Amino acid sequence: MKINNEVLNELTAKAKTNERLRMNLDLRTTSNDTSQRMLNAVEPGTIVPIHRHRSTSETVIIVRGKVKETLFNDNGEIIDEILMEVGGECPVLQIPAGQWHSIESLESGTIIFEAKDCAFTPLTEEDILKK
Repeated sequence: MKINNEVLNELTAKAKTNERLRMNLDLRTTSNDTSQRMLNAVEPGTIVPIHRHRSTSETVIIVRGKVKETLFNDNGEIIDEILMEVGGECPVLQIPAGQWHSIESLESGTIIFEAKDCAFTPLTEEDILKK
C-alpha cells in the first residue's frame, strides 16, 4: 500500500467529521496479523483518556502535525510531557507496557503512526486513570 498525501488528506478529512475528532487506518495486511499497526489522524479537541496498555509497549511516530504526549505516574501526576513534531526533538516515542499516558493534538491535520505488540483489546476500567 502506497501511503501518499492523498491518503493522509482523506484520513484527516474523516477525522474532522468524526464526532471523536479522530480516525484510524488499519495497516495490517491479513486477519492473521495479531499486531496493531495503524495511522491515526487526531484533531485538536479529541479526548484521549489517561490510559495504559498492560501487556504491550506502544510505538508512536509523528507523520505530520504536532502532538503532546503526556506520561503520568500511578497517582495521576505528570512525570513527562513530550512534544512530537516532524523534524523536532522527539519524532518517535516508545511507551513501555503499563505506562499511563495520553495524547493531545496541537495542530489540525496531525497524523501519527501507532504500533503495539498484540491484537486490539478494548481498554477496561482498570486501564483508564481517573484523576
